Amino acid sequence: MTSIAAITFTVLIALLAIFQLALVFGAPLGRFAWGGQNDVLPPRLRRGSIIAVVLYAAFSLILLAASGVLVIPVLGPVGGLLCWMITVYLSFGVVMNALSRSRPERFVMTPVAMVLFACALIVALG
Repeated sequence: MTSIAAITFTVLIALLAIFQLALVFGAPLGRFAWGGQNDVLPPRLRRGSIIAVVLYAAFSLILLAASGVLVIPVLGPVGGLLCWMITVYLSFGVVMNALSRSRPERFVMTPVAMVLFACALIVALG
């Protein structure tokens, strides 16, 4: 079950990474991210999107390793702790998306954040 959750997480987070990269390159989709106040993100939020893509990749690798899909010896004993840290971080994402003033962000990204959180929780508990 943990491997399915980690793979589901990875597919979904990869789609979000593509979305964030589209925002970085000026796609007018900002209403779905960063509070939804800008259709095209200003430079500081574009930098935030770049950071998000890097975090997404790290989160995915950590969860894949913790679930046994990948072997990353460097993680070793801290892998479980990192899974829980990611899970807590993602729980804040659920809350922040749910509280967004942007209706598109609330209705599209909150369910996505909930699925990511659930997948991370399954891996952390596994």
